[in-house]
Amino acid sequence: MKSLRVGVIGAGMMGRHHARVYSEIPFADLVGVADSNGEKAREVAAEFKTRAFTDFGDLLEEDLDAVSIAVPTSMHKDVALRVADYGVNMLIEKPIADSIENARRIVKAARINDLKVMIGHIERFNPAVLKLKELIKNGELGSILAISCKRVGPYSPRIRDVGIIIDLAVHEIDTISFLYGMRADNVYAVAGNSFHKWEDYASIVVKFSPDRVGLIDTNWLTPTKVRTLNAVGTGCVANLNYLEQSLEIVREDGKVAVNVRKREPLRNELETFLNCILTDTEPEPSAEDGLYVLSVAISAIKSYKSGLPVEIGGIIV
Repeated sequence: MKSLRVGVIGAGMMGRHHARVYSEIPFADLVGVADSNGEKAREVAAEFKTRAFTDFGDLLEEDLDAVSIAVPTSMHKDVALRVADYGVNMLIEKPIADSIENARRIVKAARINDLKVMIGHIERFNPAVLKLKELIKNGELGSILAISCKRVGPYSPRIRDVGIIIDLAVHEIDTISFLYGMRADNVYAVAGNSFHKWEDYASIVVKFSPDRVGLIDTNWLTPTKVRTLNAVGTGCVANLNYLEQSLEIVREDGKVAVNVRKREPLRNELETFLNCILTDTEPEPSAEDGLYVLSVAISAIKSYKSGLPVEIGGIIV
């Protein structure tokens, strides 16, 4: 198998994990890690035996096949457009951007330069989610009527440029849409802020046709981390724990634990991304998927500010 030359832009927590996983993939050659904070870049580069760059443009000069963009959300557009100018395929950590306009510019640049772009909605690659998708596809839960998610926990000080809807609720928007296999029609949200510049708690109702619903409860106020999903079908109920990668089916006659082969979601994600480049196939979630998820999140923000449901509508890119 051909080895792909890869780099990581951003040496924060997620960037470090991307560098670690790339360093473990046999068909990936980790060329370097870039961060404007030279100390961080050198620290991560030394840990994973690669080169450090303080200007990501210098990293892009290294004839790369792909990069991961793991910088703050507000920087996604500027970094992604420069990566596109170099003709390098990219994985952009979620969300795709901080605004619809910036997301559209990324999508357009990728199309013009014929690049593979994957958005890092990592829960799609959680083995428990993949197993649940398989059960739904095979009809083992009957028709899915409602999916509810809880994603709560303590606040991370590194999240400063967006609120909880764009930072965390996007995970559930993407996962619910992925499990239903469709995009949302409208959204209604109640949210507010108790300590953060942006909203730090939210309850969101996402409606899908015909008469399907997604419910999202998220906050930065709960002292312990909870990551769960429940899918209600006409045949049974599925209970999923993202952190434990566990899945159980509940019927009238009792509960049954589903066998889930545990594996690091980020490893699944990055291997899938690189295989899309090797096989010239379109990655999922794509840049267009990322634009859709962002549109739902921004519509949720509009909803809680107005107190009214918001139609998602078509997205012209």
